[in-house]
Amino acid sequence: MTRPTPPSSRAASSIPTMFVLIVGCGRVGSSVARAMLREGHSVSCLDEDPESHARLEVGLEKSWEDLGGQFTVGAGLETEALEAAGIADADVFIASTDGDNTNIVISQIAQRRYEVPTVIARVLDPLRAEWYQRQGLNTVSPTRVAIDMLESAVRDAAARGEASDDAAAAV
Repeated sequence: MTRPTPPSSRAASSIPTMFVLIVGCGRVGSSVARAMLREGHSVSCLDEDPESHARLEVGLEKSWEDLGGQFTVGAGLETEALEAAGIADADVFIASTDGDNTNIVISQIAQRRYEVPTVIARVLDPLRAEWYQRQGLNTVSPTRVAIDMLESAVRDAAARGEASDDAAAAV
């Protein structure tokens, strides 16, 4: 498989370029893909919905492929699709589908079978994300991030004394 070539306008950077494979091109996956391509990395995306390709081109002046990106239609649980998308050459693998189970399984495949150096799985369930993190799988839990941010916002409001009169009277 030939890696997509990033645009030449992104020349000399002190950060080495990597080949990033993202499975799942919804809002999260497509946003990360565009950001990585802008930073000069080679990016390949795999999604079972051919319509998800349109998300990759949001805000771009040229087509995804003209900018050096690759898009493969297929299921992340199928090794043929993973191989067509370039998993054997991936430096980074991101599992960003809408299913925790799928993300966990394909991340383990990327780690164990293909020995991708950096594997990251999006896991919505914070308890499962924490458990798999302890087992050696790099996980990101947007739910945990939201919980932490909301708790912090409430604590900040309390510290500033922004409690309503009713709430203050109840304490």
